[in-house]
Amino acid sequence: MDDYPLIADHGLIGDLQTAALVSTDGSIDWFCSPRFDSPSIFGSLLDRRGGGHLTIRPSQAAFSAKQLYLPDSAVLVTRFLTEVGVGEVVDFMPVTGAVATTRHRIVRLVRCVRGRMDFDLDVSPRFDYGRRPHELTVTENGAVFRSGSSSLTLHVVREPDDVRLATPRAAPGDSVHASFPLEAGQVRGMVVETDADGPPRAVRVAEVERLMDETERYWRSWVARSTYTGRWREMLDRSAITLKLLTYAPTGGLVAAPTAALPEQVGGERNWDYRFTWIRDASFSVYALLRMGFTDEAVAFAGWLRDRVEEKAGGAGGPLRIMYRIDGTSDLAEETLGHWEGYRGSRPVRVGNGAADQLQLDIYGEAMDSLWLAERSGLTIGHRGWVAVRDMLDWLLENWDRPEEGIWETRGGRKDFTYGRVMTWCAFDRAVRLATALGRPGPVDRWVRARDAAYEQVMSRGWRPERGAFVQEYGSDVLDSSLLRMPTVGFIAPQDPMWLSTLRAMDAELVSDSLVYRYDPAASPDGLLGTEGTFSLCTFMYVDALGKAGRLDDARLTFEKMLTYANHLGLYSEEIALTGEQIGNFPQAFTHLALVDAAITLDERLDRSERYRRTPA
Repeated sequence: MDDYPLIADHGLIGDLQTAALVSTDGSIDWFCSPRFDSPSIFGSLLDRRGGGHLTIRPSQAAFSAKQLYLPDSAVLVTRFLTEVGVGEVVDFMPVTGAVATTRHRIVRLVRCVRGRMDFDLDVSPRFDYGRRPHELTVTENGAVFRSGSSSLTLHVVREPDDVRLATPRAAPGDSVHASFPLEAGQVRGMVVETDADGPPRAVRVAEVERLMDETERYWRSWVARSTYTGRWREMLDRSAITLKLLTYAPTGGLVAAPTAALPEQVGGERNWDYRFTWIRDASFSVYALLRMGFTDEAVAFAGWLRDRVEEKAGGAGGPLRIMYRIDGTSDLAEETLGHWEGYRGSRPVRVGNGAADQLQLDIYGEAMDSLWLAERSGLTIGHRGWVAVRDMLDWLLENWDRPEEGIWETRGGRKDFTYGRVMTWCAFDRAVRLATALGRPGPVDRWVRARDAAYEQVMSRGWRPERGAFVQEYGSDVLDSSLLRMPTVGFIAPQDPMWLSTLRAMDAELVSDSLVYRYDPAASPDGLLGTEGTFSLCTFMYVDALGKAGRLDDARLTFEKMLTYANHLGLYSEEIALTGEQIGNFPQAFTHLALVDAAITLDERLDRSERYRRTPA
């Protein structure tokens, strides 16, 4: 299993409808098409032999590699260095726009910068998670891989009068292989295209460079819209670009991550598919994007959420499902890919998500919080939407005081989770605020009574005096880092003695050298085997809470330490193992959203402090 790259040894490229992971050794080992949540074409990240890959790397075994993004863009450069030369592979995907399409392009520009370098090319697609065979046709200008109604076309990059340095040839497994030498100044490459409308063709270097310039300009223009000028700006800009790359432009939905089944414990069973849009992410997304000035994206995601509220296509968990496909549909049937070995032997490999039908009451608070934030930013809810909100709240009035699976999607049975009740309070609180601000009709008195009942219940049953802390579930002594959001949503003042006591308890039990666990699975069994790492989302939420509590020294040190766990490009997976290795799906939107929130909160608090206030230049 040592032939798998580290999860962190990847960069992300995308076109706002799907994305690909590029490893530091030049391999595209994860790519799904035509959407984020479609079956994979390249999936060797989950099975090195049967998953499929597209690799360009130096022919010689001894080389070092560096990877970077061109500034303020999603154009990725992988540099290879040897004693005799320096070469580069520049990867990007031209932006497709807001109309759904099956045609996507990955551009791989290969150039020798100094000396000389020989490159090997291998194109080995494996359609439908490697379950569907394909046919191969090779031409002098490239190749076509066909599998049922799907196709992948390889176009070579070269000038008409270029010396033919290599000719693609068929290789075992209906793959394509080529080797070619480059000297300083020479440029070659390829464009791989799904569902192309013509045969392979020779693409001129000028055309590829034009596509690259257009892609760079798009990203630089987009990130320039940020209004944030505080500390750690480069990290926030990279997080914003990453979040934009995880957005499905036709609907505005944000996937939790572009990957599936990357393990929370290497060799373990906690391997889930994150290529969907969680209702919960809406509140985080709208809030974080608005704080950076990306109003259009915040409004688009709020619009996606409003559509889900209006259509009321829920199930056993109420009028809303906890997650949806990026187009808003709700077919997320979970299945296991038994023919794949999983990342470094981590089985089972799951696609789809069986937690979609769980009862998670917190999502109603997060949905209402998002609608409230959107209204304050100018996206006023219409009559149809308001009627749907009232219907949703009618259901919540009858069901808020029920055991549930909770925010962490545990599979160990329903419980009375404190966080779910906190967010129930938030749902009714935001409903009252919306009705009052907009003058909309609704049973406001009932909402106020339910809001107050949820508040009193959390204060009486969620608070454990003997622990000096709010706890994960009623009747337990287990701590839970989801409760770090209590001051964020306004349930409790950030310097209330009860909250400060809870923070101190978390310091002692959930925090390990600044990294934060969700909870202790041994103390609160969640129905799954094995352990997990610290949650990067929770660590950034902890920074946010520390900053609001006035513990600025602790907050700043924790934040600076957490920045050292980013990969070489500033990207984060879901979790950090005890060794410091990134684990879980990658990159994770939730983590980058929490990073943005934590950084802005901390920057604001530092500026208010006489000790840390920056002096204008």
